[in-house]
Amino acid sequence: MKMQVWKLLFAWLVLVNLAVAELNVVATVPNMGMLAREIGGEAVQVRVMAPPDRDAHYLEARPSMMAALRRAEIVVSVGGELEIGWLPAAIRGANNRLVQPGQPGYFEAAAQVHLIGAGRPADRALGDVHPHGNPHIYLDPERLAVAGFALAERFGELRPDEAEQFIANAQRFAERVEAEMAELRVQAEGAKGVLLYHEDADYLLKALDVPIWGYIEPLPGIPPSASHLRSLVRSLEGEQGVIWTMNFQPSNAGEFIGRELGWRAVQLPSQVSATGTVDDYFAMIQAWVDTLEQDD
Repeated sequence: MKMQVWKLLFAWLVLVNLAVAELNVVATVPNMGMLAREIGGEAVQVRVMAPPDRDAHYLEARPSMMAALRRAEIVVSVGGELEIGWLPAAIRGANNRLVQPGQPGYFEAAAQVHLIGAGRPADRALGDVHPHGNPHIYLDPERLAVAGFALAERFGELRPDEAEQFIANAQRFAERVEAEMAELRVQAEGAKGVLLYHEDADYLLKALDVPIWGYIEPLPGIPPSASHLRSLVRSLEGEQGVIWTMNFQPSNAGEFIGRELGWRAVQLPSQVSATGTVDDYFAMIQAWVDTLEQDD
């Protein structure tokens, strides 16, 4: 009789522990980790696979990624084929049915929002194109807020007892985004424009209504030639602007164009740290917007 009671008590404790256990989340890149922590709050444990100073296009599936995914209940990715070169292989290697595409444990932020540049032909002659649209939504706070609500609903499916809190967290994040973007738009008003290395900050610039002068890459993923750089300089002579490159992109081309045109060339991160917070995220966005101010 006593043995039966102990078995029942043990089973009850196991169920209680499962009910209150943190949701095991694996994020592909740090900005997705930030979003998962902001939406999940204390109910989630988040691990990030990609380093903050690496181009997420060109990573390789590693054993550490597979180990993280093997224990995950949900993977939170950017999507839009940004991680196509390594995430599918890492998921296969993890052999975890919970995080397979089509399962509740597989989440793509890009699938929750409208993507710019959708409908391009899948032709490698056009460079490293994304036919479904530009995947770099993590530099657009407003699209992240939309994805945040979708992520809250998905977390709620996996932890029903926390569903209301997840939605409340998403609402708080959306309100923060609205307030921050209102201030950033005022600061960016009248900015002359930006020359980008790659099609990665397009969402942020469009949200701020700042012109994009073009791209240092002649085609996405294709390094610029000397003749292409000279052509950019000729086409932009007499204009004003700033040159943006991410911290994992080569800076020499931007610096050359900057010297020729008298423009400022800046290089900053596009991802928060692996444990970055929402404050870190907006500080990063603020740092980019600060560079739009022209010297008198």
